[in-house]
Amino acid sequence: MSMVWKVGWAMRRPLDQLVISSSGRGRRLLPCCPAAFISPDPTASAMKIVFASSHEITPHEWIDPLAAALPGAEVVLWRPDLPVLDADIAVVWGPPAELFERERKLRAVFNLGAGVDALFKLPTLPAGLPIVRLEDAGMAVQMAEYAVWAVVRASRQLDDYAAQQRAGVWQPLPELDRTQWPIGVLGTGVMGTRVAQTLAGLDYPVAGWSRSGKVPAGVQGYAGLERLPAFLARTRVLINTLPLTDETRDILRHDTLQQLLPQSYLINMGRGEHLVEEDLLALLESGHMHGATLDVFRQEPLAAGHPFWNHPRITVTPHVAALSLRRETIAQVADKISRFMRGEPLTGMVARDRGY
Repeated sequence: MSMVWKVGWAMRRPLDQLVISSSGRGRRLLPCCPAAFISPDPTASAMKIVFASSHEITPHEWIDPLAAALPGAEVVLWRPDLPVLDADIAVVWGPPAELFERERKLRAVFNLGAGVDALFKLPTLPAGLPIVRLEDAGMAVQMAEYAVWAVVRASRQLDDYAAQQRAGVWQPLPELDRTQWPIGVLGTGVMGTRVAQTLAGLDYPVAGWSRSGKVPAGVQGYAGLERLPAFLARTRVLINTLPLTDETRDILRHDTLQQLLPQSYLINMGRGEHLVEEDLLALLESGHMHGATLDVFRQEPLAAGHPFWNHPRITVTPHVAALSLRRETIAQVADKISRFMRGEPLTGMVARDRGY
């Protein structure tokens, strides 16, 4: 007979009800800490939370710490063969469409990532259901690290030095002139701001472009589609951190990338659907663009035999520029759930008309 135990701070179901068999690919959710790191909130009693993901979930890594942070709440890992839970809150990362067909009493959905484009693809997502996205939670610094790695590899000619090593050649290359490496960051939200300010701190000339006109300190700002050509014309290294919306889909296409300075580079940390892959390959072939570092793709995992795999001037990484860190993620989501249930204002509320 199935039982529900009250253990420590939280209501927990038996482990045989907390096993998920699906295996997700793409961005991973990293373990990092025990539940004791999460401060409990005493306001969450009598709340039902359903945790739904297409990724493999281990209860002690995600369910237990979330329950510990919300004492008295019942946190259940969703499975299609379980009865309808009548949950108040859904915590999701790539949830199945069936979740929203069955759970009709949800008051809000909390996304374990900054991007919510996967949610908007679900035809079962109820209109008007509040969506709250993750903000930073340790991801911004990772994106900054990734951007620095890619920029320094190109500007300091580190790949050329690696080739020289393989050939047994000792030959210093010309010194770095940062004025010849103007960087442009597409998107100046939390992630893009951290990327732009980190690179500006390394004395690269950095500009940021956004729809809203938000300008990070120390960064030249461009706003709106009418200013996009001027932004591109001064950029040699284009770094994409935009959310995926109807307006930004395919923004990295031939007529856009062609406006970059000659011998330009692309670093894509946004979404694969931002990039028209054939256009990038054509611009690399023509010589207008010199290289690209790509972390996101239209199809993930990247298909075997895809031309990106063996292209000499493309670096491929498997959607790892910024991984969701468990401790920071759970702490932020638990705090936002508590605030929502108390009727307090929240940051990270998704505006459906904007798509983020």
